[in-house]
Amino acid sequence: MDFLQKILNIDAELFLFLNSFHDQFWDPVMLMITRKETWMPLFLVILFLIIKNYRAKSILIVIMLSLTILLSDQLSVLLKETIQRLRPVYDPQIDHLVHNVFRKGGLYGFVSSHAANSFAVFYFTHRLFKNKGYSVLLFFWALLMSYSRIYLGVHYPLDILGGAVLGLVTGLFTFKILMFIEVHFFLTGNPKIEKTDLSPAQSGLLFFTFCVVLTTVITVLSILNYYSGM
Repeated sequence: MDFLQKILNIDAELFLFLNSFHDQFWDPVMLMITRKETWMPLFLVILFLIIKNYRAKSILIVIMLSLTILLSDQLSVLLKETIQRLRPVYDPQIDHLVHNVFRKGGLYGFVSSHAANSFAVFYFTHRLFKNKGYSVLLFFWALLMSYSRIYLGVHYPLDILGGAVLGLVTGLFTFKILMFIEVHFFLTGNPKIEKTDLSPAQSGLLFFTFCVVLTTVITVLSILNYYSGM
């Protein structure tokens, strides 16, 4: 128990260090980054490329991707309620030191649902698209989503790490199920999932979409911040 407490203490210290890097401009930026609605254009492009590249099999793929997100989300909630580790904003030992933006969320934080869901999407689509550029982009997106939870004061680093591991395992599990269904049932025709990947142009489209979304968020909030300070 002493060893576990030392780990938790180090986790709290690391959280306070990372959470201390904030200012008035980045608060709303991180608040927008952490919201799933912000990334809807990116999700729609991913959906479009799934339909374009995998045709009739895209229905099964979308179902399995949806199941991936549902499974990682519900398992993360189950772990929260089972382990019952308080979020930093509710921890009486450090809550007065936490920089919290907008809302506190539920009482418990281990593991982070945002981290679990984003890393589940990353790993499932990484295996699906088999494109290095895409994988780097989605990994960065998952890290950005996860870091925003620390910035906003609602998760410890270990919450993020635990959520990431859960998401990766969930993504691996559901992708294996997808491949099993393709091989053992009626979906053995072309295009074969294991042999179909993104083209450089498609990967570039995703990168462009990501940059547009992020640039738009930062630009709009910069303008609002400028005029609010006048």
